[in-house]
Amino acid sequence: MIITELLKRIPVSEIHGDDAREVSELVFDSRKVTEGSLYIAVRGTVADGHSYIASSVEKGAKAVVCEKFPETMDEDVTYIKVKDSSKALGHLASNFYGNPSQKLKLIGVTGTNGKTSVSTLLFDVFKNLGYDSALLSTVEIRIGEKIIPATHTTPDVITINRILAQAVEEGCEFAFMEVSSHGIAQNRIEGLHFKVAGFTNLTHDHLDYHKTFDEYLKIKKRFFDELEDTAVAITNVDDKNGMVMLQNTKAQKKSYALKTMADYHGKSLEIDFNGMLLNFNGKEFWTTLTGKFNIYNLLLVFGIASELGFEQDEILQAISKLKRVSGRFETFKSDGGIFFIVDYAHTPDALENILDSINDIRTKNERLITVFGCGGDRDHSKRPEMGNIATRKSTLAIITSDNPRTEDPAQIIKEIEAGVESQNFSKYTSIPDRKEAIKMAIRFAEPKDIVLVAGKGHENYQEINGVKHHFDDKETISELWKLMSK
Repeated sequence: MIITELLKRIPVSEIHGDDAREVSELVFDSRKVTEGSLYIAVRGTVADGHSYIASSVEKGAKAVVCEKFPETMDEDVTYIKVKDSSKALGHLASNFYGNPSQKLKLIGVTGTNGKTSVSTLLFDVFKNLGYDSALLSTVEIRIGEKIIPATHTTPDVITINRILAQAVEEGCEFAFMEVSSHGIAQNRIEGLHFKVAGFTNLTHDHLDYHKTFDEYLKIKKRFFDELEDTAVAITNVDDKNGMVMLQNTKAQKKSYALKTMADYHGKSLEIDFNGMLLNFNGKEFWTTLTGKFNIYNLLLVFGIASELGFEQDEILQAISKLKRVSGRFETFKSDGGIFFIVDYAHTPDALENILDSINDIRTKNERLITVFGCGGDRDHSKRPEMGNIATRKSTLAIITSDNPRTEDPAQIIKEIEAGVESQNFSKYTSIPDRKEAIKMAIRFAEPKDIVLVAGKGHENYQEINGVKHHFDDKETISELWKLMSK
């Protein structure tokens, strides 16, 4: 693409060189520069891309976007100065791929918990409605039936635009995208045009990155602040920060809730491990999904689909055909009568939600055994909180490793144990080896008991000392059960 075309709608401070030059691709990682690239020098958290301008030119970059011109400039290279390279990158990527987010209806879902579930459920609902869509989530990236492995909650903005352009090319009308706080903070959604933005909830998470809860809240809110007036913003008004998200948005404001009045109101009529009978806006339907948090997820799906112009009866019909999202309240019963639940819950709020959902359903004649841990190199403040929640709401809590990463698992467990109240000391034990912890839960469980293995859900690895080892909770439960029941 010619540089002048790429720079449309991008404020440029100064250009040095020929802006009619053609570039072959956009690159912000200097290691990936090839002959004819346009290199964008972005100031990152670890390295400053401006330090790699010279090496990028040596590798064949024909244009450079930067915030500060280098001291030495090559006459065969076009240098473009902008105020913020990171923000310019988003608009460059949109222009390079033909602004695909304007050619389909892009829906973004943000919040602490439920982003993956809501995005995936929307993708499945629209499939049931007869539409091919794109999905960008933590678990996977999909274009219709095609699956692309996901590496980040929100991919970089060049990848996003490339996927959206591919979706447009393959006839998709809708794209559903999980929008993380990291993605917002790092301008990975800059230049995208969202048709609908949904908010799930806000609880403590990622404070290792955002430092304070207030900063985390402001980053999430920025997603809504930057929406266009043609968009719709739909929020959970049962969450205390739900209305905060919409304070400064130009988008049309909509709400959903179970406890308060809202545009989209839901309530549960019956609930068990096999599913729920629900009522949304006066209409009853059955779903195989279960748990109170899933009522919120489905209600947001219902609200978004309604805002996209679909009839409420056909939406509910499509919802009633849904299957559970991988690693989210996945249930299976052993031939010995023990009920196993695998869930991704890895924040205090998510763990409390899943335990409350189980306790709402169970008759209390069965025991609830919870296996959980906390990830290493992440927010330390949630560890004691999760220790407190698990021991208060379970018959027995087995504290173990999640993804310790570069931390000592014993130290992580010690920080979790710090939150256990004295009256619950007899209700927990600690086993650093996750497989051994699951084995103990199976050994302790009797017919009709419930074993919750929380924290990893769909993940099929465990990261220890920076190395990823194959580990799948569902697989491990199945293998151990077969072995121990012989």
